[in-house]
Amino acid sequence: MEPNTRNNEKDVIEIDLLEVFLLMWHNIVLILSVGLLCATVAFVITKFLVAPYYESTTKIYILNKNETNAVTYSDTQLATQLTKDYSELITSRYVMEQVIQEQGLNVDYDELCEKVKITTPTDTRIVEITVEDKDPVAAMNICNSIRETASDHIQNVMDIDAVNIVETANMPDEKAGPSSVKAALIAGLIGCFIVCVVVFIRYMLDDTIKSPEDIEKYLGLSTLGIIPIDVEEDAETEGGSGRKNRKKGKKG
Repeated sequence: MEPNTRNNEKDVIEIDLLEVFLLMWHNIVLILSVGLLCATVAFVITKFLVAPYYESTTKIYILNKNETNAVTYSDTQLATQLTKDYSELITSRYVMEQVIQEQGLNVDYDELCEKVKITTPTDTRIVEITVEDKDPVAAMNICNSIRETASDHIQNVMDIDAVNIVETANMPDEKAGPSSVKAALIAGLIGCFIVCVVVFIRYMLDDTIKSPEDIEKYLGLSTLGIIPIDVEEDAETEGGSGRKNRKKGKKG
């Protein structure tokens, strides 16, 4: 049992958190440099090479009414529950293909659906239709076309009186993305993280003895003495003696 226990103890790898922290601090210049480089590259790419896109939003209000035209509590609950149904109808193939024909778009059903986002604010019966496109005018026109076509489709399928317009699609004057600052921040953090991982892996794989403390820590042996070696002076001495020998050889 004792040999196995000793072998298991030897197989355990101890990680000194303070030593890891000092290791990262020693390489802080490299970590920050790579992070800054990644952030700069991401900023330049998203700022100058990636085409911006714009978002236009329109809002509709859907609510069933009874014969007396009075809004009841059950109507409110029903309209809230049916919001997901309205979202499915808005992005249905019938509505999307109708919009493609009306606007003369060079996209198919799936590509147009990727540009459309349907949201419902919490505790409301309002449905927001958002369309993103590289052209702000096209985004507004597509958004209004979807609202008009979807309103008729919802009335026919759900058999309701009307779909009220809360807001028409706006003309976007500022790009919705991509965010150069956000991309730079994410790229910088990723770059720093990758360098930290590489430094840590190299630290874990390095099993060389660098100091007397390492001998006592890993081998369990105490050092009796230390022989200092000045590599640079030895190299210069060897180089000088070599040059002297070569000069003597030439004289001889």
